[in-house]
Amino acid sequence: MNNIHSTAIIEKGAQIADNVVIGAYSIIGPNVKIDPDNRIGHHCNITGHTTIGKNNNFSPFCSIGTPPQDTGYKDEPTRLIIGDNNTFKEFITINTGTLKDNGETIVGNNNYLMAYCHIGHDGILGDNIIMANAVQLGGHVTIENYASLGGLAGVHHLVTIGEHSFVGGIAKIIQDVPPYMIAEGNPGKVRAVNTIGLQRRGFPDETITRLEESYKLIWRSKLTSAQAFQQLLSSPKTNTCKEVLHLIQFLQNSYKGKFGRYKESLRKVPAR
Repeated sequence: MNNIHSTAIIEKGAQIADNVVIGAYSIIGPNVKIDPDNRIGHHCNITGHTTIGKNNNFSPFCSIGTPPQDTGYKDEPTRLIIGDNNTFKEFITINTGTLKDNGETIVGNNNYLMAYCHIGHDGILGDNIIMANAVQLGGHVTIENYASLGGLAGVHHLVTIGEHSFVGGIAKIIQDVPPYMIAEGNPGKVRAVNTIGLQRRGFPDETITRLEESYKLIWRSKLTSAQAFQQLLSSPKTNTCKEVLHLIQFLQNSYKGKFGRYKESLRKVPAR
């Protein structure tokens, strides 16, 4: 049984599963599908071709599934797909995708987004991500699993934030952020290994040590990136560490993009 406030508007065609709470003055559009156990606060707007998984919590004044903020968008029926167990605090905005990409914005599972965050069109969020207040993601941004972003961070379109990384508050991120690292500043730069975050997630001390050695070679030595990669791959200590190998592959991909953003190399349309 659902608990839908008498002032909420559920448009014809909306699919609402069992045990969904919808607060006062919220509006659910005709192409929205909501799975069980969701809680939608008052004054929320959920529209577009939006599919929402199980057990998500939308605080008041969220605006979900609205059209992409892209001048080339022509009312195509692009989508927003949200997984399970996510928390969306007040005034979150999430746009659907565009035909310039795969036509989908995707939010995974177990993410915690604080007030006033924005996910731009064609964004892809993995699982277990934390975004503090007012993080702003441009279009086509990818955030990998277990990444954390500090408040007011701004992320340029087509940037990828690697898994288990940490972006400092008020950072301006215009290039890919490598996995396992901390990036801070304006413009954002890699500052250190995300040691505390990795320890909290149970990474072995040996793995963290290998990543710290890799960080020193890549970012603190006088070696070129290619030389640092070659030295790491020739070392028995590091060439069997899957995290170091993933870090190197991520960086090599980023360098393929003209602006340090791997997704630039995959772009289907010319840069503006």
